[in-house]
Amino acid sequence: MKIRLTSVLVDDQAAALHFYTEVLGFLKKHDVPLGEQDRWLTVVSPEEPGGTELLLEPARHPAARTYRDALAEDGIPLAQFAVDDVAAEYERLSALGVRFTQKPLETGPVTTAVLDDTCGNLIQIASRPR
Repeated sequence: MKIRLTSVLVDDQAAALHFYTEVLGFLKKHDVPLGEQDRWLTVVSPEEPGGTELLLEPARHPAARTYRDALAEDGIPLAQFAVDDVAAEYERLSALGVRFTQKPLETGPVTTAVLDDTCGNLIQIASRPR
């Protein structure tokens, strides 16, 4: 069993695509129209273009939006991404105007930070020391 796809809930797929590719640095993998408004829109890590895809899922269902918004309101990240160095990524993204709700924090063997993806989600980035 393998994880091939996971998703984040977004209000605006075009804005999400911009943030996840132009700011975070992911690559667009699939962009398939689904009706008049929605798309099957995925991104992948440039380090693993054949790896797990992140679906930028429209948050149209009321339960999805309620769930996502409740997590964000409570400061709980919807997803976590691995990075080589949280402090360096924090500096890079901060310089691009990304808002963090948690600065880099060492928690035992892991360093984490939490950012606002501008699409309704909090995303945690994490790294382990080498």
